[in-house]
Formats: sequence, structure tokens, C-alpha cells
Amino acid sequence: MKKHPWYLWGTFVGGLKTRWTTLVIWVILTVVLSFTWPSINSVEDDTVKDLPDSSMSQQAERLIKKEFPNDAGIPVLIVWHKDNKLNTQDYQAIQGVYKQLKNKPLIKQSTLPPFDTIPEQALAQSASKDGTTLVTPIFFDKNAGSEILQVNMDELKKIVKSTTNEDPFKQKLSDSGLHVRLSGPVGIQTDAVSLFSQADIKLLVATVLLVLSLLILLYRSPVLAILPLIVVGFAYGIISPTLGFLADKGWITADAQGVSIMTVLLFGAGTDYCLFLISRYREFLLHEENRFKALQLAMKESGGAISMSALTVVVGLGTLLLAHFGSFHRFAVPFSLAVLLMGIAALTLLPALLAIFGRVAFFPFIPRTKEMLEERAIKKRKSIKLKKSQGIFSEGLGRLVTRRPWTVIITTLILLGGLAAVVPRIQYTYDLLESFPKDMPSREGFDLISDHFSPGELAPIQIVVDTNGKDIPLKNELEQLSFVAEVTEPMEGKYNQQLQMYEVSLAENPYSIKALNRIPELRSQLKKMLTTADIHDFKNHVWIGGETASLYDTKITTERDESVIIPVMICIISLLLLLYLRSIIAMIYLILTVVLSFFSALGAGWLILHVGLGAPAIQGAIPLYAFVFLVALGEDYNIFMVSEIWKNKRTQTHLDAVAGGVIQTGSVITSAGLILAGTFAVLATLPIQVLVQFGIVTAIGVLLDTFIVRPLLVPAITAVLGRFAFWPGKLWKKDALSKKSNADYNME
Repeated sequence: MKKHPWYLWGTFVGGLKTRWTTLVIWVILTVVLSFTWPSINSVEDDTVKDLPDSSMSQQAERLIKKEFPNDAGIPVLIVWHKDNKLNTQDYQAIQGVYKQLKNKPLIKQSTLPPFDTIPEQALAQSASKDGTTLVTPIFFDKNAGSEILQVNMDELKKIVKSTTNEDPFKQKLSDSGLHVRLSGPVGIQTDAVSLFSQADIKLLVATVLLVLSLLILLYRSPVLAILPLIVVGFAYGIISPTLGFLADKGWITADAQGVSIMTVLLFGAGTDYCLFLISRYREFLLHEENRFKALQLAMKESGGAISMSALTVVVGLGTLLLAHFGSFHRFAVPFSLAVLLMGIAALTLLPALLAIFGRVAFFPFIPRTKEMLEERAIKKRKSIKLKKSQGIFSEGLGRLVTRRPWTVIITTLILLGGLAAVVPRIQYTYDLLESFPKDMPSREGFDLISDHFSPGELAPIQIVVDTNGKDIPLKNELEQLSFVAEVTEPMEGKYNQQLQMYEVSLAENPYSIKALNRIPELRSQLKKMLTTADIHDFKNHVWIGGETASLYDTKITTERDESVIIPVMICIISLLLLLYLRSIIAMIYLILTVVLSFFSALGAGWLILHVGLGAPAIQGAIPLYAFVFLVALGEDYNIFMVSEIWKNKRTQTHLDAVAGGVIQTGSVITSAGLILAGTFAVLATLPIQVLVQFGIVTAIGVLLDTFIVRPLLVPAITAVLGRFAFWPGKLWKKDALSKKSNADYNME
């Protein structure tokens, strides 16, 4: 009799002799790659732009650099603040700091405004209207790297401390006295790098401890708790240098945020794949004395589902390559490759380790066959205690979804639908500074600027117009717009004198959604103005840049990516499900339930973040991030359970097959879901809000899949559909033929 391919694979990687070969290959690969290729963390690049070159704001930026160059460099903004107004001593301290910087410049310091020679009265006039806040810049070479800038920030703090004879950086803003914060591009960049470098270590430690604790708690076996972590560790040992090599060659770009999420994904999904095989192995050890044969049978039963689940996640995450927004696009290869290699580890290294440890892996609750228990009982002169492989709770769920399927369907749909109904009320933001902690120094400095100066002055909109040599009163017309606070005098282009640049300050926060929506309104008004001046080729005559325009382009690009990636991902995963299950009906309701679960998670996440944690808005990238992860990972659990129902259907009645699928996968999927949700929830402990929001929404989605969609909604729908759940596959045809033959027999 021909043996199943996955049975043969189990023999190949976890046989009596081959188990050690598999382990040695993994050890050699991990050691060699770790020493020859750089790790992914060492080649992170957080300076890459997210917006495509074709976007409006990027075109404007390139034109402004060429025609209206600013060679000053990139600034750090020193924000000086005192609640009861800055005084003579404070202004003298500012002059003293700039005098030291003039005599002994910082590394790659390019331009230094002459604040050391500006009289106190002139400095006071540059302060905010209430006299409490002053902003003074220092410019650095645009090629200065993060390490150099960090050294400069540390040195600058020392100079300020020595000049003021106090530490104005450590004092809370609520305290009295002088406060100094380093903000602007350099301040934000160095703070962000510091945050992410601390987050990586914290995240890794927290994730490992959480997974280890949950595994020990759920399985009460120290060896079994460590095995998945060993597999994930070896997988990471190959994934990190592989991605590091690709990034070092310039084939991919790795950023800190992506590496953080990848670490969580690796531990969560990797542990899940390990648990699916381990649970199968345990079941067969209860009936098969030979541990190698038990492993081969476990591989036969779970190998296809594990590989299909990993492939679904790989392909699902791979759709991010279709994104135009850089952050989405950069995640595709690292995430997909990480899951692919993790899947390979779960199907090669894990079987080898299970073959090496055998039953000892489950100590102290070692699974034994009935014969082994009898033999052991005789030796110890004790009675036999047979262990049930399935829990009472799973059996209860199996009965519930088959006896009262409509009750289950209606109840779960009301719950999930109610949460999904919250989604239209969600408020979004595209301001990345809001992702950082409120007490981060550069954000505190930014908030001081926004509180004490005109909101529009923070980030004026830059408008470049090709006037064709005509005298167009754009300044006057722009000032007439209700949302415009101030318009500067036009500047002429360096090479093309027909180009004029205006800086427009809005009357509202330039980072708000309201301000972003002013961009299309501004374009419309500019088009009317140029049309009046008989200039009709608007696209080649007007360019709008600046922070507000960039955030507007971010919003438009993100929405475009959602409209492309979401349907493409659904189509690809639908095709994979169709090929695996051979059922159009099953493919449809499996996709629909996971999509519903996603919207429910998004709604529940908003309630927690907005109502519970007081967040006014969530990052605009969250919906797509969450969708890609939840749909790909959510289908994992559906695949494992439905594959059991399909297998049971060959020998059992329909309702027994459904109940059996719920019972057989109940404990392992619950354990896997708790671990996966826990790993994503670890992101909520980090100080970066975008990761907190992503972690909470994804964790909720995983829990909904684990405790509602997989054990209740999907099996209940399968029970109600009957044989049509398998249409038009072999199981449907088999059921149809058996019903027909029974009808013929009854007629006779």
C-alpha cells in the first residue's frame, strides 16, 4: 500500500537515524548564517520615505529643493519654556549656549543662527505672545547619521545644563522653573530611534516569557513548554541573518517597526504551528506504542493543514507588495519570509526534536497506550487510569453547535455584527508624532510650540505656482480663504523665475484631519484662480508641499492600498481554500466569517482605545495592518478545524463529523489562540501608540476567532448546510450518491 507523502516526510526528518541529521543541519545553518551575515537589527533603516515619488507632496518637495534650496541643513529645535515668562537670566543662558556652540561646534553642525549676539529685547520679541516660550534652532548636515545626531543631542544637553546650572530637561512640565526640550526633525528622530531600540529588547523578553508561561500553564510540562521556543529560536537564528543579508544588499528595506511586529508574528504563529503538530503527536502516542510511528502518523494528519496554513499567511502577507505606501510594502518580504521559514522549521526541526525526546517531552503527564498503562500498573501494583484525550468543554461545544446551530448562528452574528457596526464611527489620524508617548521630550517640545504659537506656523503649506510670467494676485486671493491665517510674500525660483512659492499658514492644527481635507479644497481654489488668469494646464503649473500635504497624500495612498490589497488578498486566500477543501460553499462562508471577525475586532478595538484608554483617534494604517494579519491568521484556525470535519466526514455522519471537528481541535486551537493573542497583546506594553493600537486590535481579533468564530459560528454554519457545505467536492458527491441509493432501496 502506497504511504501518504506527509507520513514519508515524517520518516525523512524524524526517523530513528534521520532525526539527528535534521537537528545537525539546523544547528550548522544557524551558526554559519549568524556569523557570516548581518542580523536584521543591525541594518535597519528608518529614513526611507513612505510616499511614492509620483505623489503630489513629493513632486513639490523635489521642485522646492531645486528652485528654492535651503542649505541650512536639518534642524533641532530647542524649546525654552517657563510658565511665568522667560526672564533676563534665561535669555542670557540662551546666548551663552549659542556662544559655546559657536566656539566649539557640534559634529556636522552646519548653520548656527547668531543668538549669541542678538540683544535680549530682540530675543524677547521672538518669543510667544505670552512671553513664556522661545524656539531656537541649530542646523546639522543632512548626511549626519542617527548615531552622530544622538551624540550631538547628548552633548547639547550637557552644554545647556552647565549654562543654566540646573537640569531643565528632567523637570516635568507641570513643575515650576525653566523647561528645555529638544524637538523638530532631529529631536523627533533621535527620540524615535531610542524608543525602538529599547522596544526591541523589551518586546523580545516579554514575548518569550509570556509564551513560556502560557505553555507551562496550559500543558503543565516544562519540556513541552521549551520545545516550541527552541524551534522558534532556531528559526529566528536563520530568519534574522537572511533578512539582514537581503537588507544589506539593498534588496529589501528593514525598519524598526517592522522588525518589532515580525518578532511577535514569529513567536505567535510559530508556536501555533508547533502546538498543532504536538497535539496530534500526543493523540497518537495514546494509541501507538512506537513513538516514531506515532510521529509519522501525526505528520500525516497535521502536515497538510500546517503547510496550508503557513502558505495562506505567506501569500496573504505577500499581498503587501502591491502597496504604494512604503511602510506597507517594506513589511511584505520580511513577514512572508519569516512565516515561510517558521513553517519549514515546524515541519522539519520540530519532528526531529519530538523524535529525540519522545514521550519524555510530555513529562510529567506522559501519554501511554492502554497496553503500556496495564504493564505499568502491574509493575507498580496500581489500578489503571485511562486519560481522556479531549476535554469536557470541547465536547459540550460540539453538542451545542450540532443540536442548536441556528441559536448559535443568530447569537454570534448579533454579537459580531454589533461590534462591527461601531467601525463607521472610528476616527483616524495620520500624524505619526501622535504615535509616540505624550511624555517623550520631542513631543513635549512640539506640544509647547503648538500651544504657544499660531497652529499654522508649525507646518505651513508650501505652494509653488508657475505663473507663465503673468502677474497673478495669488497672495491676496489666498488670504481671502476662510481657513487661511497668513500668506508670505512670494519667492522667485532660482533657475525658473516664473516659479513663485508661497508659504500658507492655516488657521487650524496643520496635522488634523480637518486640515488634511483643506488640501483638495485649496487645489480647487487654486485651479479657479489660474483658470481666471487663462492658465489651464493646472497639473503642470501648481505643486503643493509641506507636512499637511504629505499627510494628505499618506491618507490617499493608504486608502488606495486598502482598496487594492484587501480584495486581492481575499481572492488569493479564497483560491487557496478552494484548492484545499474542494468546496465553493465552504470557501465562501470561511472567508465571510473571518472578514466579519476583522470588522468586529476593529470595532471592539476602537471601543477599548477610545472609550477605555481615551485615544481621540487611531492611526490610519491600523485597518490594513489588522486586516492582513487577522484574515491570514484567522483562516489558520478555520483550516485546522474544517480539515478535521472533512476528514471525519469520510467515515461519520454529517453532525458527528462537525461535532468531532470541534472536539478534536478545541483544546489545541484554544491554546494556540491564547498564545497568539497574548503575543500581540505584548505590543500594548510598548510606548509606541501605533504598535499599541495594532496589538490591541489584532489580539481582540484572534480571541474572537478562537472563542467565537472557530468553535461556534463556523461549525454551526457547517451543521446547518449539511452536505451542501462540501459542494461541489467529492464529499458532497459521495453524500448525494449515498442518499440516492438509500432512496432507491426504500422504494424497493
